[in-house]
Amino acid sequence: MAERPEPKAASKSKSKKIEQGERTRAHLVGVARALFAEHGFAATSTEDVVHTAAVTRGALYHHFRDKADLFEAVFEQLESELVADVIREAARGRTPIDELRRGVSGFLRRCLDPAVQRVILRDGLAILGWERWYEIDVRYALGILVAGIDAAMDAGEIARQPAEPLAHLILGAMNHAGMYIAGAADPERARKEMDRTLGKMIDGLRVN
Repeated sequence: MAERPEPKAASKSKSKKIEQGERTRAHLVGVARALFAEHGFAATSTEDVVHTAAVTRGALYHHFRDKADLFEAVFEQLESELVADVIREAARGRTPIDELRRGVSGFLRRCLDPAVQRVILRDGLAILGWERWYEIDVRYALGILVAGIDAAMDAGEIARQPAEPLAHLILGAMNHAGMYIAGAADPERARKEMDRTLGKMIDGLRVN
């Protein structure tokens, strides 16, 4: 026997409820992002989040298991934005290796953002743990680096070699550079220092 189609009114109500839930989740992530960036994970309570967001605790726990789960959602949102910015900056390059260089510079500039510094470069490792932190970072960033390295090798700018190990090394250098910037007394000076250093590293990959 064929199932009866869901009444249009019921379907519309269900869709509206889903949309409302998505808006609430996005609102919670936005509020938590601002609080985590300003005060840090430890100094931000779930009560702070629900009060600032003007929602119930039930709404918070409907979407997130706990504060750490909410933090991870904020972390992933920032990672996604960070990679998108790097791609846009890299696209300005004249050649594949110049795209790599510009992408690294774009990443380092984003490391001046207080939200990136606090959530990704400071609290992220402590809250998520090394394995989860690196898993997320690799998921968002490694493929972009591999593609850039492959393009530079295809253009004859970098000697042919396995791209993924090299991408891991560059990603690791970028992350440590970011942490250096985040922990510096003068972050802008630290950014310039790391930009020069990583630039020389990438230039050293060029085929002579």
